[in-house]
Amino acid sequence: MSKKIRFVEIQEKDYTFIKEVYDYYILNSTATFHMSEISLDELKSMILLNHPKYKSYIIKSDNRNCGYCYYGPYKNRPAYDRTAELSVYLLPEFSGKGIGTHAIQHIEKIAGNYKIKVLIAIISGDNLSSIRVFEKSGYEKCAHFKQVGEKFGKILDVVGYQKMLV
Repeated sequence: MSKKIRFVEIQEKDYTFIKEVYDYYILNSTATFHMSEISLDELKSMILLNHPKYKSYIIKSDNRNCGYCYYGPYKNRPAYDRTAELSVYLLPEFSGKGIGTHAIQHIEKIAGNYKIKVLIAIISGDNLSSIRVFEKSGYEKCAHFKQVGEKFGKILDVVGYQKMLV
């Protein structure tokens, strides 16, 4: 990859950009099962700011915002504290350029520093590009929930991928 990729912890001002990216995927894809644009407050509850353990980043390519990535609690119960769920969203024009793989590697490194032992990605079963990037990054399929969602008149599966960081 010839472009310089950087990760900058999100700040309050970044939520507007993150919302634009996420709303694109809400309205144009099955990458998320949200059906309509979400509020900034709902977005802030998903993507935490200044959390002592869970981190969120704007992804920059040659100093241009090209997406975001984050990891957060898998479930809000202490028994799951060793596990986190990660997500990566890129502006469409930055997809397929290796940036997603770079973002996953960054999250793995940071999460490991915070004693996360297992990372999980929950992916729509028809999102083949995300499935490929996680498989390429060493994630193994660990779950397949059949016909659990419906969006754009299409019945959708959800698959889970995980990677042990230890």
